[in-house]
Amino acid sequence: MANGRFVSYLRVSTDRQGRSGLGLEAQRAAVTDYLNGGSWSLVAEFVEVESGRNADRPELASALALCRAHRAALVVAKVDRLARSQAFLSNLLAAGVDVRFCDLPQIEGPTGRFLLQQMMSVAELEAGLISARTKAALAAAKARGKALGGFRGRAGTADDAAKARAARGRNADAQAEALAPILARLDPTGAGSLRAVAAALIAEGVPTPSGRGTWTPTAVARLRARLTATQQKENAR
Repeated sequence: MANGRFVSYLRVSTDRQGRSGLGLEAQRAAVTDYLNGGSWSLVAEFVEVESGRNADRPELASALALCRAHRAALVVAKVDRLARSQAFLSNLLAAGVDVRFCDLPQIEGPTGRFLLQQMMSVAELEAGLISARTKAALAAAKARGKALGGFRGRAGTADDAAKARAARGRNADAQAEALAPILARLDPTGAGSLRAVAAALIAEGVPTPSGRGTWTPTAVARLRARLTATQQKENAR
């Protein structure tokens, strides 16, 4: 029984399938059946017309961004509608979004976890072999008397603090980018009052960047400022 917020992702391989609805109707029906019952809400539906072998998926990127903004789960009719390679699936599961497959038990269930682990086993095996070869090469270099490694800093150093601040900044930038499409839709000119935008975000049930509290004019102003700063960084590159 499904509970919570969901974003639906449907994919077909050709323009003809997209125009005719061939395949889409079955996927949409699978999602509807999966969500049937429980207490859930479908935030949005995204349709991608792209080969399963192509990792460039703009609609999937938009769906994941919306999932992060709403703290929703991505729901897909079948595993092969999302990914056909272990590397792609592994990267997706590491993106910080809960993914549900209608043709598999819920990911948090033991069977679902097992099946996904099998799908990624080849990629994990390859990474393990590379790691083993690297360790063997380092051990051989050390045996020859070559100095390895270097000073990496200590806990509590200024360098550690700077790295921690940078990591928090990257996380904040990522959350702001996830909220950017929603902010652009609610306030397309960027000139709306902070109070009105905060009220609109609350009305749509959009979580705050921290996931705690509620939207305030100050929170909206901070979001705008971070998005402006992020855009300036991109333009400077």
